[in-house]
Amino acid sequence: MTLLTMVTAFSIYLILIHASMLANSAMDPYKALNIILNPNGTLTRLSIPPQSPPSPDPSLPTPVLSKDLPINKFNHTWARIYLPHKALHHSPRPKLPLIVFYHGGGFIFDSPASIYSHDFCIRMTNATQSVVVSVDYRLAPEHRLPAAYEDSVEALHWIKASNDAWLRHADYSRCYLMGESAGGNIAYTAGLRAAAEVDKLKPLKIKGLILIQPFFGGRKRSPSEIRLAEDTTIPLPITDLMWNLSLPVGADRDHPYSNPFVNGGDKILDEFKVYGWRVAVFGCEGDPLVDRERELVKLLEQKGVHVVGKFYEGGRHGIFVGDPSMSVQVFRLLKTLHWLHDWSVTLPH
Repeated sequence: MTLLTMVTAFSIYLILIHASMLANSAMDPYKALNIILNPNGTLTRLSIPPQSPPSPDPSLPTPVLSKDLPINKFNHTWARIYLPHKALHHSPRPKLPLIVFYHGGGFIFDSPASIYSHDFCIRMTNATQSVVVSVDYRLAPEHRLPAAYEDSVEALHWIKASNDAWLRHADYSRCYLMGESAGGNIAYTAGLRAAAEVDKLKPLKIKGLILIQPFFGGRKRSPSEIRLAEDTTIPLPITDLMWNLSLPVGADRDHPYSNPFVNGGDKILDEFKVYGWRVAVFGCEGDPLVDRERELVKLLEQKGVHVVGKFYEGGRHGIFVGDPSMSVQVFRLLKTLHWLHDWSVTLPH
């Protein structure tokens, strides 16, 4: 973990604590998040998280290479691709698992270039020896949902059709969708949409989803939301505002984009079982979203989907990406993809 990463993670945590204090004292989440809602429905974002450029030069002694490529020039979406450096020097070319990653940010912030997401993807690529594609998507409220969902699936079709040399190192038959927070919501919905068009995505073959503290909601507060209403990372005024800015105009938190349990869950979940997809859900008791994450595991179990919940004591929202000591829990599961297909197997520490 570099000094810059430590400083950046700590700075982001201080900003979130400050946002929480403001949100709970003045009840003005706009001020807490340092954003201004303009009359035309756009946001002025007064604080931009620290950014990191890609590192595509193979002559540099870095264990992971990265580069940016456009996906949809009209929508200004793009992807950052990560490749283990050693993959360039293997003959024959090794085929590595493919992880498609969707960043968090409450649907209104962030991009693959943020140091927070970039450093996680670097560590993940190196630890698991996988090809990682971190997807940029349109942000709300300028582009309300389902724009991000459309971009998430478009990225899969873009990968399928790409002739990029780095992607030739990826094993398209071992593709996993991963997301954190709002990105976990996006990965889940991308999975639903991909399950409805499996044949159109070939030769890309999705094997499972890894959902890291996925951002879901509902009109009725969950016990963990009530218990952690004044959480120092994502208090209720903050999450409520994010839903208000990202859901379709007029929708409430029981919209299916927010609440995956409406009407017993999406019918397409049955296809997850048919295709043999695996799902892993990561959460911790210090996250206001944890009860919804546990309910998601139960819903998938009821649908007959092979799912495993990885829940930990304490912690906070964002800990699995922002804290390298917790990221390893995700990486340990991912490394089983090289030799195991049953994620419920207990791994050695």
